[in-house]
Amino acid sequence: MSEIVDVKITSDESVAVVAFKAASISDVEGIATASKQIKEFVDEKRPNRLIFDFGGVKFFSSLVLGVLLEIQSKLMMYNGEVAISAINPQLHKVFRITNLDKIFKFFPDSQSAVREVSC
Repeated sequence: MSEIVDVKITSDESVAVVAFKAASISDVEGIATASKQIKEFVDEKRPNRLIFDFGGVKFFSSLVLGVLLEIQSKLMMYNGEVAISAINPQLHKVFRITNLDKIFKFFPDSQSAVREVSC
């Protein structure tokens, strides 16, 4: 039985926020479903800035890193960018270890991320 990886996507003009609504994001099927939902949103709305909000997430599978990179690549095709907000310090270590902290911008919360990337 697959675990639901619930995401809530909100947007205004050029900034979209993808908020993960689970403490653990590890189910392969759930991640694939969430990834499809996010990709469809990006293809349809073409946001200039996309913020992934990890508030409340305590664990995620490495598949999530692949999703982030794939979305980053899609947005880069039209000069968009991906930012990450509210990430747990333990999870942030994964980004540092893999050098992905050099690819993504990080913010303490989604509000500050929206403010910064909107400029």
